Amino acid sequence: MADLAPPTRRIVFVSGPSGAGRSSALNVLEDAGFEVIDNLPLRLMPVLFDETDQTRPLALGIDARNRDFSTNTVIDLLGRLSMRAGVVAELLFLDCSTEVLLHRFSETRRRHPMAPADRPADGIQAEQELLKPLRARADVLIDTSGLNVHELRAEVEQWFAPGGKRHLAVTVQSFSYKRGLPRSVDMVYDCRFLKNPYWDPSLRALNGTNPLVAAHVATDPRFEEFSQKVLDLSLLILPACREEGKSHFSIAFGCTGGQHRSVTLAESHAKQLANAGWQVSIRHREIASREQKES
Repeated sequence: MADLAPPTRRIVFVSGPSGAGRSSALNVLEDAGFEVIDNLPLRLMPVLFDETDQTRPLALGIDARNRDFSTNTVIDLLGRLSMRAGVVAELLFLDCSTEVLLHRFSETRRRHPMAPADRPADGIQAEQELLKPLRARADVLIDTSGLNVHELRAEVEQWFAPGGKRHLAVTVQSFSYKRGLPRSVDMVYDCRFLKNPYWDPSLRALNGTNPLVAAHVATDPRFEEFSQKVLDLSLLILPACREEGKSHFSIAFGCTGGQHRSVTLAESHAKQLANAGWQVSIRHREIASREQKES
């Protein structure tokens, strides 16, 4: 039987003048599942290609400010990678007009990294001249002069995201109001109005992942309607967040102790979202904290 061909691995070099959107493009690639490494010295890259996960796509930020930067070295690396079996090596170049770059540096009041004193135009011109060979070699060239951050995201995703689709990772978690709200949460639901298993001695030591506790919470006549309305709201909001360019959305359910009602709702909601096709992870803050203390 013939040997199976190795899986194709995508390696994307991302370069362009300062202020053109290189960092934003790298963020988009990271959201699309690429392993992203920025500003690595060029001499270390050959080792990187051999040691990193060979199945995951790789995006490398190439900055002209690197002390060992050389357009010839970058082009040589691309050439050598292209000769490897199972590797697709590409150069994404983010370009931008001089006028727009001047305006961006003026707005942010940042000093151009290659500009002498306070003359950003000279630095922009020098960098553009230095990067000409990479611009000419680019497999994908995106002019960001007239693009906002959302339009840039759409352009990069069109070329490099699987199927050209935006991805949104959803986290669903439970917590105790006694210990305060979780950090960086987008939506919070209070479950303290639901029937509390804590007052049933046979359920007190269990948590909301247990079917007995979940069944007890579900006997509350308001449970089903509440659960459905929360699901409807998530299914309304999540597609809009994805279109807006968000890469992560966090939903939290809270109750008094963070052991029963909130856990039950978080488990139920995460399962419903997963069944609807969303990429979901789940975390129970208080249960995880207790298990960590006991271990």
